[in-house]
Amino acid sequence: MDTRLKMLTQWVRDLPGFDQATPRPVSGDASFRRYFRVTGDPHGTGSHDYIVMDAPPEHEDCKPFVAIAQYWRSLDIAVPDVVEEDLTRGFLLLEDFGDQLMLNALNTGNADRLYGAAMDELVRIQRAGDTPDFPLPAYDTALLDREMALFPDWLLTRKLGLTLGNGERALLDTTFAFLRESALAQPEVAVHRDYHSRNLLVRPDTERPGVIDFQDAVRGPVTYDLVSLLKDCYVRWPEDRISQWAEHFRVLSANAGLHKADQATFRQWLELMGMQRHLKAAGIFARLAIRDGKTGFLKDVPRTVGYLVEASSRQAALRHFHEWLTDTVVPAIEQQIGPVETSGQ
Repeated sequence: MDTRLKMLTQWVRDLPGFDQATPRPVSGDASFRRYFRVTGDPHGTGSHDYIVMDAPPEHEDCKPFVAIAQYWRSLDIAVPDVVEEDLTRGFLLLEDFGDQLMLNALNTGNADRLYGAAMDELVRIQRAGDTPDFPLPAYDTALLDREMALFPDWLLTRKLGLTLGNGERALLDTTFAFLRESALAQPEVAVHRDYHSRNLLVRPDTERPGVIDFQDAVRGPVTYDLVSLLKDCYVRWPEDRISQWAEHFRVLSANAGLHKADQATFRQWLELMGMQRHLKAAGIFARLAIRDGKTGFLKDVPRTVGYLVEASSRQAALRHFHEWLTDTVVPAIEQQIGPVETSGQ
């Protein structure tokens, strides 16, 4: 048994109603956090399952998670209750939303219902103001640029072994500036920042999805979480369904007073925001494989880059980037990782 698991087990057993608890692994994620399930009776009302988060303090800070969870729950957003906390050691005891990831539950028959519920929940999140004990950081120029830089730094050069010349660097700089300006021009809302099918849980007694992994929330563009959901790095939907869902959310969020964009403007925001998101995600998947040994994420690179290929093909201002992407980057990905997915595949 590793040292932190010993510490975590003792911490849980010292809590009222958990003296016999034995943590069972649930999952890790793309960070240093780990999750375990324990059974206990803290309220004297019968045994129930709970989740224990292990977040090593040298790598993770639990304070944002706790502050956001408590505030969002007060606004009736479906995030887990924080039952107990030890911020010094990085342990949290949380309400258990179960194991049914939206990703694993989705099919063509239930997608409208599940995405509809997820979009309803997203409006609740977007309407949340700043967390009183933890003002949300801004999704500013520095953060947007730092995220897009992951694409050349980790995927292109370190994973694919491409050497970028001055012209290619200039092309990337121009593309990044175009995407950044669009993002910063959008109305600002509370942004979960990883709102997709692996961070939404389908629960048995309610239509509303349980929302997890929100500790990196920021204030930023109104379409960011929507494109994370609809152009998911882990599952792809036909273009016509994405368009229908996007328009549904545009009306929903406009009626909530979050923006005043017409259909064409909102779709352009969504397309360019998606490109920023997918540049970041493709770079992160490569970093997870190279730095952290989590090579399973590489299989999601072709799908993620496929979104970039499609979105850039619809932007006259990004014609040169699109041509370079299809002529240089896609062949390298297909040779080293796998076929790049685009609509209809």
